[in-house]
Amino acid sequence: MASVHPNARPPAHGLVHRNVRLTSRYVVISNDLARHPRLTVPAIGLAVVIQSLPAGTPVGIKALALRTNGLSEMRIAAALRELEAAGFLARRRERLPDGRFVQYTVSYNRPGADPDAVRETPARRTRREPPVQEPPASGGEPPHPAEEPPDPAPERPAPAPAPLPEAHHPAAALLAGLRAHEPRLLLSERDVRRLAPGVTAWLERGAHPDAVSRTLRADLPPDLANPYGLLAHRLEALLPPPLPAPPPVRAVPAPRLVCDGCERPFPASVTTPGRCLDCRAEEAATLALDPHVA
Repeated sequence: MASVHPNARPPAHGLVHRNVRLTSRYVVISNDLARHPRLTVPAIGLAVVIQSLPAGTPVGIKALALRTNGLSEMRIAAALRELEAAGFLARRRERLPDGRFVQYTVSYNRPGADPDAVRETPARRTRREPPVQEPPASGGEPPHPAEEPPDPAPERPAPAPAPLPEAHHPAAALLAGLRAHEPRLLLSERDVRRLAPGVTAWLERGAHPDAVSRTLRADLPPDLANPYGLLAHRLEALLPPPLPAPPPVRAVPAPRLVCDGCERPFPASVTTPGRCLDCRAEEAATLALDPHVA
């Protein structure tokens, strides 16, 4: 019978981690994603794949289907919608100065966080305290006073954003007014500026502003965490087609005059009613032969 060492560690129960320190080829995943209570496992896995890809990688449905063996395009589309509703993904559409539109996808490792926000460092908020000087030894010279660090340079204010083109003003007003109908669609000024080109595209295609507002507000998910991402997706995915061109208007020819005698039509150049040359010649001949005509 084998002896049991009294100091031996008991067998592990449940999960046991055997991790090594990664220095390359890794991605940091937030527990907000890994343990999200409402996301399905395919959606969480797809988010991990997307967050691990380098910037500029195509992440359309067909491209993701090639990277995820076993997931159909329909399941990938459903997972992308889950991630958008939870705020981990946003598909955007912006208009370039030359009038063309570009589409891109934004992946968030933490919904609601703004990586572009300027954070003030502690060194900028408070001055560093001067070091404490030790008392001089007996008979020694007193130490020189510690030099205080120079005052931090004043921070330059962030440049004001470029004015919104006048063509996007109706779209911006529509977006800013969504919160009057649905408080959850409260957008920041920055979000309004980014979404305005997409709304302008709808209006240019003949969509009525009330119809655009209703479409953006319809069937909102109960756990809406990223209104910007949801609206950006709807503006891109539900963009109506352009209105068909109206049929060409055919010019209706003006009615042509007819002869008062034989009722034959005159040429189009004749604009004065009367008798044609044949009828006038016949009438002249009849008058010439009539002995009662003086």
